[in-house]
Amino acid sequence: MLKLLKNIIFLLILVFFQVLFSQEPVRSKQQIEKMLFNAGDELYNLNCDKSLNHAKIALNDAHILKDNVLIAKALNVIGLNFEEFSDPKKAISYFDKALIHAKLTTNDSIKDWIYNNLGNVYTYRKIDFKKGIQYYKEGLNYSRKIKDSTEITYTQLNISGAYFAINDFKNGIEYLDASKKYVEKNGELESKITLATQYGSYYDYLNENKKSEFYFLKAVSLGKKIKSELLDTNLSEVYHDFSNHYKKVGNFKQAFYYLDLHNKMQEKIYNEERLKKVKIAGNQIELDEYRRQIDKIESEKHEQLVNLKESKLIVLLFIIIFLILLLLVYSLYKNKSFREESNQELKLANIELKIAKDKAEVASQLKTQFVSTISHELRTPLYGVVGITNIILDEHRELANSPHLNSLKFSARYLLSLVNDLLQINKIEENKITLENMIFNLNDEIKTIIDSLQFIAIKNSNKLTNDIDTKIPECLIGDKLRLSQIFMNLVSNALKFTKEGEVKISAKLEKIEGTKQFIKFEVIDNGIGIAEQDQVKIFEKFVQIERKEGDYQGTGLGLSIVQRLVELFGSEVHLESKEGEGTKFSFTIGFDADESKKKEIINSIEVDLSSNFIYKILVVEDNKINQVVTKKILENNNFKCKILEDGYAAINLLETETFDIILMDINMPVINGFETSKLIRKKGITIPIIALTAFDKQEIMEEALSAGMNDIIIKPFEPVKLFQIITNLIHTKNAD
Repeated sequence: MLKLLKNIIFLLILVFFQVLFSQEPVRSKQQIEKMLFNAGDELYNLNCDKSLNHAKIALNDAHILKDNVLIAKALNVIGLNFEEFSDPKKAISYFDKALIHAKLTTNDSIKDWIYNNLGNVYTYRKIDFKKGIQYYKEGLNYSRKIKDSTEITYTQLNISGAYFAINDFKNGIEYLDASKKYVEKNGELESKITLATQYGSYYDYLNENKKSEFYFLKAVSLGKKIKSELLDTNLSEVYHDFSNHYKKVGNFKQAFYYLDLHNKMQEKIYNEERLKKVKIAGNQIELDEYRRQIDKIESEKHEQLVNLKESKLIVLLFIIIFLILLLLVYSLYKNKSFREESNQELKLANIELKIAKDKAEVASQLKTQFVSTISHELRTPLYGVVGITNIILDEHRELANSPHLNSLKFSARYLLSLVNDLLQINKIEENKITLENMIFNLNDEIKTIIDSLQFIAIKNSNKLTNDIDTKIPECLIGDKLRLSQIFMNLVSNALKFTKEGEVKISAKLEKIEGTKQFIKFEVIDNGIGIAEQDQVKIFEKFVQIERKEGDYQGTGLGLSIVQRLVELFGSEVHLESKEGEGTKFSFTIGFDADESKKKEIINSIEVDLSSNFIYKILVVEDNKINQVVTKKILENNNFKCKILEDGYAAINLLETETFDIILMDINMPVINGFETSKLIRKKGITIPIIALTAFDKQEIMEEALSAGMNDIIIKPFEPVKLFQIITNLIHTKNAD
């Protein structure tokens, strides 16, 4: 009860000091006093987190000003907060710190408050009543010294209450009698209730029942005037003590009556206490941080004091460090010869490294040369396959819709594209490959893919299906060959790892942005699935996941190529898989469907074959199959064609006969195409020369131009592309 009284008195005193210090000219002290006033106000409303925050700021500023009065006040507020949080150990710690700073000042009021607060902790928390009374008496000395009647009276009531709590009524009555006159004349309601209650307890102890009953009834009457719920605790204590009195004298009816009032009041208080505890618990986290910050402020202050006292030691440490640096310099000097030896060894190591680097470069060149040769040897027969397929389609129009023939043509082109991608996978990683825009029908492309892969599906007893969104435009613009490569890799992979199941290709129109049609593609199977730990590395080059069923072979490049091609489209591959249930690969690509672009592309690929001129073409080619294919392509388009097997024969023929275009193979046994072209140009012959080769275009571009060649076309090629080059070169020559 009196703990609450002291808190209220403390708040009133803070208000007084706020007014007093507000007149001081130093603004920083005024702000600190205002902060302390706010801290006390928040504590009165049990907003302990805000109270501590104000106190922490005030404490920090007070330390900067080195104002011990303000430091003591701030620490006192912090101690009251911890006492309110039922943390007496912390409260005592901060009250002790506050007392240290208070004793460095002449302000006896703050000393009186701190001693009274220490007494409250030791008595109300029932830690040590004798020690609590001792602190009260210390506070009373300062109250009397400053002649503050209010402080004297409240401290005396605290002392009498403490004595009565340990049944020392003889000593307690002296302090109670000393307070009576002031309380009855000037005291507030709470002090009057406390005075009447303590007299009731005193006369109950003396068995003077009428006097005891008189004072208890007076306390009850005063308590009923309470308008603040914060003071209900006082009235509850009166009911409890009054009930004990009636029980002692045998008036059980009245004892039960006041006990019932006490219990009801307690129930009300406990409900409010629960709310208070919830509020406190909610602030506990922030309170912990405040504790750390406050401790840090004190620690830094202590550290500064220690640093000042140990300045001589710091100077000594600098001297020691200087000596150590001298030793280090000496050590560096002594190690100079060792470093020189190390440098010599490093030079030798660098020489060895250069030798190894040169060897690596030679190996890289050999690898490049090997890959180039393999590329040439693969493209050469592919040219024959694609060319003969086209010849069959031209000569047998009834086979135009044959799925087998179309699959053969598609597979050959796909194989060619795969060879190109394998050779240029490093270029893909370096973003040196660009997509080409072509008009295509998505349904036709997917149908061709399904037809091409049916043999794998049949082999593993799988069903290969598709689900194409009807909202997708009939004609799209994009790189259909790259898209086909993606599907060929994903679908063939799914078919290999699925038995007696289903593989489905799905295409859904996801969104439209302007002329862009964003299509979400999915390849879904119900095969053996991929283990979770393997799902990250399957996109790496040359990685093959060990399977539980079957022994599947492959290069380990398929999914790596898929990932890079999808990224080339500006998208990414998503994988969902579970062992024993199946796998789903998905990605979204935006294709153009702009009609104006369609017309532009169509116009760009048209070849004017309506000319009445019949061009004479000289083909210099040593491969018999390629001779047949090239000749057939040219003759089918009304070109006259002359075939020669080596460069010398071509040079001799050109001395007696003229041609409109020369198609020159590069890799020929007697004399290659470059040397042949140089000899032709030396003779002053200006007929346009087109390099017809299976080498990579970028690989031979510089040498071809320097040899006098006009353009390059890579085997196998689309006839339309060849005719475009021929027409452009002839028109350019005629214009000159």
